[in-house]
Amino acid sequence: MSENDTDLFKKADIAEALALLTRLPIYRKSTVTQPRGGAAAWAFPLVGAVVGLIAGLGALILVSVGISPTMAATGALILLVFLTGAMHEDGLADTLDGLWGGWDRERRLEIMKDSAIGTYGVIGLVISIFIRWEGYYLLLETGSFVAPMIAIGMLSRVPMVMMMAYLPNARSDGLSSSVGRVGHSTAMLALAVGVIGSILSLGFTTLLAAAAIAVVATGLALIAMRKIGGQTGDILGASQQIGEVAALAVLTSYLV
Repeated sequence: MSENDTDLFKKADIAEALALLTRLPIYRKSTVTQPRGGAAAWAFPLVGAVVGLIAGLGALILVSVGISPTMAATGALILLVFLTGAMHEDGLADTLDGLWGGWDRERRLEIMKDSAIGTYGVIGLVISIFIRWEGYYLLLETGSFVAPMIAIGMLSRVPMVMMMAYLPNARSDGLSSSVGRVGHSTAMLALAVGVIGSILSLGFTTLLAAAAIAVVATGLALIAMRKIGGQTGDILGASQQIGEVAALAVLTSYLV
């Protein structure tokens, strides 16, 4: 459906993307009469902007009332987890458990579908959460937090769309498969929205973050192709998480 859709984007795509990637009740109540699936994926970076804005403002409010930057960074992290329902964190844990815990494609996919979390997933989550918390803290110390959070939120969700467009589905069921394939034009629009939006938010420094995200996301895509033959919803979630970590590593190096 998405590849043959003649309408590149619709306003309802934003609500559909928010309903898919967040737990915001205002959008869960909204009615999408004709879901467009993969064709709405161009709006994923806009979802990142929304959750980044909310988490950024929340942390700044905490700092303004006397909460320390360390605790405010924790607050931002908690907000992001609740806003997204820990969807991407779950994807990261399942991806690490599956790709490195199974000996063949079938077993890896079976592990990734299992709701239980293993050693690789736990270690990966701990490392990811620590890096993200430290990155938020360092950005808060600079006094500039909302703009970087918006930029990171947008850029880190671009790889999700790219993988949906250019990697085959590793299984016939699951979240990624149910959303549908993404067409080339939709993927390019998502890239443009993410890059231009992040530049408007934070300036051209974000291009360095975008390059870092592209490198780690490409690495993940190659590993996923070799180990399971494509992408799943878990792989997409993992791409967002490692993309955010890469962006934080770059931006804290240049902004702090």
